Amino acid sequence: MLMLSREFVFKKIGQFILHLLFWTGVLLFYTYFFGGNRVNFTDTLKFALFLMPITIATTYVSIYKLIPDYLIPKRYWRFGLYCLYTFIISVYLLFVSIFFSLIYLSDFEYSEMNPATKNIIFIATAVYLVVVVVSAFKLLKLNFEQASKSKQLETKILDTQLKLKEQELHYLKMQIHPHFLFNTLNTLYGFALKKADQTPDMILKLSNLLDYVLYQAEKPSVLLSEEIEHLKDYIELEKMRFHDTLSVNLNIQTTSSNITIAPMLLLPFVENSFKHGSIKDGVLSINIDLKADSKKVHFGVINSKSDHHSPKHGIGLENIKKRLELLYPNSHELIIRDNTDSFNIELELTLTTVNV
Repeated sequence: MLMLSREFVFKKIGQFILHLLFWTGVLLFYTYFFGGNRVNFTDTLKFALFLMPITIATTYVSIYKLIPDYLIPKRYWRFGLYCLYTFIISVYLLFVSIFFSLIYLSDFEYSEMNPATKNIIFIATAVYLVVVVVSAFKLLKLNFEQASKSKQLETKILDTQLKLKEQELHYLKMQIHPHFLFNTLNTLYGFALKKADQTPDMILKLSNLLDYVLYQAEKPSVLLSEEIEHLKDYIELEKMRFHDTLSVNLNIQTTSSNITIAPMLLLPFVENSFKHGSIKDGVLSINIDLKADSKKVHFGVINSKSDHHSPKHGIGLENIKKRLELLYPNSHELIIRDNTDSFNIELELTLTTVNV
């Protein structure tokens, strides 16, 4: 508190010194401006000193009242009205300065008056020149401060939006993890009960998936090839569960090994097809197509379903919709078709920097 008080005092002292130097400069300007060819420097200085309070008062009314209280808040009618009042009062005082020059400096001898002090237009020009210059500087300063505050506010809003986005993305990821793991662990539990020979292989693939879901998925982006490998591991796990009742056609075409996407972006679509697909004619049919180049990724999943079964849009699909809106705004297209005997999802991504 003491440090703050000292800083405040020093700031005010600095402002006072700055103002004092400025008005001293104005006084010198008036002395030169009204001096003309007159030899009597003392009379000119006295006249300049008489104008100083008028100039200072008019200037401070303008920069500390009219501009900040009425012009900046766009209260133009009041600004114009009070400007008129200020102008009338100041002009009256300028006429008083002429009488001051006539009575006190020229002893009522009009011919002895300094020509510069006879002309009200000449006097007003000098005074209002100072007022206008200082007011213009004040206006620029206030506009700069307002722009700076607006920029800071905009930055705070953007930071808040970014933090909210990060929290929402984190929440969505936290939804994916237990949902995905629960389904996979259920499958593993069934194999363990049967003491199946495939259980060790299944545990290894599940371990890879766990590493991906728990650790790699926290990255802002991963190689598309990594997502594909974990898609294959997941499909292999499901093949062990479905045995001969599953038919998966996986078609992958990529032109680059450096393509990156957000982690766990494609896997929920595949998981959804297994969870909500229906066995029809003794087989659950799933067709997965992936085409990718350096600019676009096209991903499609079609799974069979019975006529009376309509797949639920659970956490997986709703989650991925929200994540796509956050990660790929205006650069993705998701089409969902719920047909009579099939459920079709098509996703097209325009590859840009992921917004995380």
